[in-house]
Amino acid sequence: MICFGVVSAFAAWLNRRYGEELILLVALILLTAGLLLRGLAPGVMLFPGTVLAASAIAVLNVLLSSMAKRRWPERAGLLIGIYLTTLSVGAILSSLLSVPLYRSSGDSVRLALGIWAVPAALAVLLWLPQLRYRTAGVAPPADGEPAADAEPAAGGEPAAGGEPGPATARAGIKVYRYALTWEVTAFMGLQSLLYYAALSWLPTIFQDRGASAVTAGNLLALMGGGNLATSLVVPVLAHRRPGQRALVVPSLIGTAAGLSGCLWAPLGMAPFWVLVLGVSQGSCLGLAIFFMLARAPDAGVAASLSAFSQSVGYLVASVGPLMVGLLHSATGSWNIPVALLLVLCAAELATGLLAGRPLVLPAVTPPPAREAHSPTRMSETG
Repeated sequence: MICFGVVSAFAAWLNRRYGEELILLVALILLTAGLLLRGLAPGVMLFPGTVLAASAIAVLNVLLSSMAKRRWPERAGLLIGIYLTTLSVGAILSSLLSVPLYRSSGDSVRLALGIWAVPAALAVLLWLPQLRYRTAGVAPPADGEPAADAEPAAGGEPAAGGEPGPATARAGIKVYRYALTWEVTAFMGLQSLLYYAALSWLPTIFQDRGASAVTAGNLLALMGGGNLATSLVVPVLAHRRPGQRALVVPSLIGTAAGLSGCLWAPLGMAPFWVLVLGVSQGSCLGLAIFFMLARAPDAGVAASLSAFSQSVGYLVASVGPLMVGLLHSATGSWNIPVALLLVLCAAELATGLLAGRPLVLPAVTPPPAREAHSPTRMSETG
């Protein structure tokens, strides 16, 4: 999470400087290299390889969503849903296959770690054709002049020979000046904090309540299944309406109910409450990523908003598991840590109601005429 938070801050600048398609290719190559290093020399390169891979993933997280808005804006919700669903499926498959691979290979740590470089390398090959649609970077401004600000096109402007040429990326805006940015960022940070706190401590909570280690692990896998159930549907539903408050409310009610049920409901009902929690948290993640697109007027601003929200959000989320663990150690009980998470659910609900309003940040260049039902554009006062 710390790598996500730190590296995400630079993704929008890299996008403006070199273009999304090229940066995404480099990120995929670095991801492959990091995973391969972990497998080749786990004793020495496990930590450096993990940092390299996590840094690449941070860039991918930021720029894939903004590219969806630029390349296929009318289907951005569907693309985000497919992206999140693929992440969930990948996480489930890796958790299911890692231990069998380790055992079937004669307890080979190198194979169990390094084999995940194969799908990353395949992604590099699959991405190469996308370079023909790349956006050109914005050259650094000279003598204090602002950078060029041309409109990006989905496939680039036609070149002289009829082939699609690179489009020019937009210069960025200072998104941190707007209240809407902080509302989206707060929602992103709180949902991440709640998710990683639950991911880290739910197995221990269930074991302290009397469940076996195997049962606790199965319940955690069930939560991942719940995430999968809503990762595709919620962004699509969110894309169909200008405001998303009607989706925020049930998502946070479900998150609070799931956390409460996991600790205080009878242990026999744990699968139900874990599933409720997983479905609700998957919905919150889908909304958080979607807000980064919906609250931006164009792909350039979406990249800046996504970079800022994920950078600050993941840094905030990194304290969640530690905070819960320290409170449990200090009190000897899970009541206070979970009660604090419920308070944070209420805070996330408040920020979600603000971020879910049909508003957008200002564009870098004046937008075309809007229809009457278009989202309202924000001023710097928010």
